[in-house]
Amino acid sequence: MPFFNVIFAKKPLLMPPKSRTIYLIRHGETEYNRLGMVQGSGIDSDLNEIGRAQAAAFFEHFKQIPFKKIYTSKLKRTHQSVAKFIELGLPWEQHEGLNEISWGNTEGHTASPETDQVYYQILAAWRNGDTNLAVNGGESPNEVAARQKPFLDLIDSKPDEDPILICMHGRAIRILLCGLLKLPLSRMDMFEHRNLCLYKLQQITDGSWEIRLSNFVVHPPAPY
Repeated sequence: MPFFNVIFAKKPLLMPPKSRTIYLIRHGETEYNRLGMVQGSGIDSDLNEIGRAQAAAFFEHFKQIPFKKIYTSKLKRTHQSVAKFIELGLPWEQHEGLNEISWGNTEGHTASPETDQVYYQILAAWRNGDTNLAVNGGESPNEVAARQKPFLDLIDSKPDEDPILICMHGRAIRILLCGLLKLPLSRMDMFEHRNLCLYKLQQITDGSWEIRLSNFVVHPPAPY
């Protein structure tokens, strides 16, 4: 067989999946955070002065990153946290699937001994694997994971969007990280978070994700 026929008979080499980076952040501080009040998906609060300073500090530290896309929840505290990146003209999409978990009839209320007891009972049940359980009138972690699934499919379908910046909410971040890392939701409390903290994730050649930075902040802690 001629040499050129041998060459063209070979199967094309399969290229490994492209490595990608996600910068996943929680929104900055709101007055609800400062006062210890329950927010959830039903409270569309603004950043307070400290939250705006946290957002400015994050922007100054990461403004050199060439983000291809910004994704946020539908709630304005996430929009305000990445406003300076949006003002650069970067593409931006909002997704309801990134909204915070609904805390039901506890939203808008200050924590009390009674609500704390219910909350810690719920957390214990989730850690024991009962992730179908929800606060009265709220969402379960399984329900949140189900509405996040289309978003995870979306970013999987856009490998050329690299790196991306995602801004969302504390409990929702824990659930999303379980989805990205293929972990059971019973382990979501292993992911700690603070206002305007960063989880930096790197996709490796087998398509899985690894955490490179965890609960990382560039701003000073709140003065209380």
